[in-house]
Amino acid sequence: MSTTAGAFIAGGIAACGAVTATHPFETVKIRMQLQGELQTKGHQPHHYRGPLHGVSVIVRNEGIRGIYRGIGCAYIYQVLLNGCRLGFYEPMRAGLAKLMLNDAAKQNLGINMFCGAASGIMGAAAGSPFFLVKTRLQSFSPFLPVGTQHRYRNALDGLSQIFRAEGVRGLYRGVGAAMIRTGFGSSVQLPTYFFAKRRLQKHFGMEEGAPLHLASSTASGFVVCVVMHPPDTIMSRLYNQNGNLYKGVFDCLAKTIKTEGFFAIYKGVFPHLARILPHTILTLSLAEQTNKLMKKLEERILSPPETQSI
Repeated sequence: MSTTAGAFIAGGIAACGAVTATHPFETVKIRMQLQGELQTKGHQPHHYRGPLHGVSVIVRNEGIRGIYRGIGCAYIYQVLLNGCRLGFYEPMRAGLAKLMLNDAAKQNLGINMFCGAASGIMGAAAGSPFFLVKTRLQSFSPFLPVGTQHRYRNALDGLSQIFRAEGVRGLYRGVGAAMIRTGFGSSVQLPTYFFAKRRLQKHFGMEEGAPLHLASSTASGFVVCVVMHPPDTIMSRLYNQNGNLYKGVFDCLAKTIKTEGFFAIYKGVFPHLARILPHTILTLSLAEQTNKLMKKLEERILSPPETQSI
């Protein structure tokens, strides 16, 4: 394992590689979460009916640029989120295990979930303004608009418009939902990944390498999607709202279920799954490789030179 700074950098690089491949499904997911917002059943539009249909509709009407709206913000957010999540998880876990169990190497589900959630919450809080602008850029469509439409020329214009209109508080609109959403996902992502990895090694004899990383990250991605999607839907709506349509997380949850039914909080779950599975696989698999490269680089830079005999 590299140092905390090295793991932060490695995690950020891995996440940027993953988000490049999965960003189109994130755009579809957000638009599906917003279509029919607070409209009763039977009166909701269905412009985007699924991951592949949504991608085809957006590309046909808006081109490749449309499906990749907000990618710059996504890169910054992923560096901050996954840098924190992958960089701080292991040091926190080892520290708590040593403090509470007198053995830094010992695994404990409660400690693992706490450290996963805590590291994710830190990343979500750090990257929230960029996720806010990303969500608004992705939801905008001049052809098939859903939800509130925000006209930003680019990420910087979005940040400046929000700051001028609402101040710093506006940039952190919905941060509570983001922290809950990411805390839920992070509490299970890394613990599930390492749990699956240990079990596959123990019971199926899998050795360290790409097949093990692929299988472990696939299991992790499924669990993350199931746990994280409801707060993810709430977060998308809080981020995209104009004014005070929702007073907070629980008000948004209550209004959504009351007006659209319980399963409204699972709108966009299939594009989310289409995004989170490859994203988790690529992030965790790439993180294994980038972490090894970072460790070698650190050893070369930080290791003291060998003393020469006289």
